[in-house]
Amino acid sequence: MARLLDSPGVTGVALVDAVTGLTYGVAGDSEEAAGGAECAELAALIVERLGQAGAEGELESVITTSARRHQVLLAVARPAGDPLLLAAGMDRERANLALATRSLGDRVAEVLA
Repeated sequence: MARLLDSPGVTGVALVDAVTGLTYGVAGDSEEAAGGAECAELAALIVERLGQAGAEGELESVITTSARRHQVLLAVARPAGDPLLLAAGMDRERANLALATRSLGDRVAEVLA
């Protein structure tokens, strides 16, 4: 998990069960990464609303920005069991959102290995 903090501006990451909200691991500032239950509830709500709007397919990512921070939720598929969410908090001044999100997506496979 600590390697996920190598992306510039990433201040905290958490790996969360998308259904139960159970947090499997945290690196960096846990408050910046967000709480497991809150991440799972947000993802479920967004999936529900997208379905109501006619969207098809699986949730890929959710990005929330504020004046100082970015919060990124990435859906992580795994061979068996409930899907996972990778939650990452980023310092907006130091992070390149696109590069950091891509880097996190590329590295999440290492976490599951």
